[in-house]
Amino acid sequence: MIGIIDYGLGNLRSVLGAVEKLGFSGTISSDAAVLGTADKLILPGVGAFGDGMKNLASRNLIEPLGRMVQQDRKPILGICLGFQLLSQQSEEFGNHAGLGWIPGAVRRIRPEDPALRVPHVGWNDFHRTRDCILFDDVPDPALFYFVHSYYLDTDAETSVGTCTYGTPLCAAVQRGNVFGTQFHPEKSQRHGLKVLQNFLERA
Repeated sequence: MIGIIDYGLGNLRSVLGAVEKLGFSGTISSDAAVLGTADKLILPGVGAFGDGMKNLASRNLIEPLGRMVQQDRKPILGICLGFQLLSQQSEEFGNHAGLGWIPGAVRRIRPEDPALRVPHVGWNDFHRTRDCILFDDVPDPALFYFVHSYYLDTDAETSVGTCTYGTPLCAAVQRGNVFGTQFHPEKSQRHGLKVLQNFLERA
């Protein structure tokens, strides 16, 4: 069973629909006991970083998820805001601590080209920077769908691929059992579904 973490932000139903389309059973829950029975976890999200961390805390999920991910080594995939929450901190609307499972900070996209608007919305090429099971049997480059105003500034050992929006931006990470994508795999058609399938089958 795949546990989709409900903390009040994000397109949970579309993620569940993609999981079920791939032939897996999933459940949307904010109950740590239920999520603890899952084989793998998905942390989706749309919205502001501070709100995301506040909502996780209000549902008493931060410590239980930390045990599941860091001690029990349960695989987790963060998507969009969920991807950013995996980091140590964010500068979005002030300074906020993140879950701290991967190194780095979330920073505002500041393209030098004035023609590039923020947020970065739409399809963009993803280029791999190192091997990761999420992208097995996915072409390089491949198009994925992005919606974000902030990006994760992390190290080369954690980042597994980039998109370019004026400058290269980290678009996916892996650190052990922790995976994340800035793009929305559930909205990225066949390549996005393949990324989800790889996580569900191989992580």
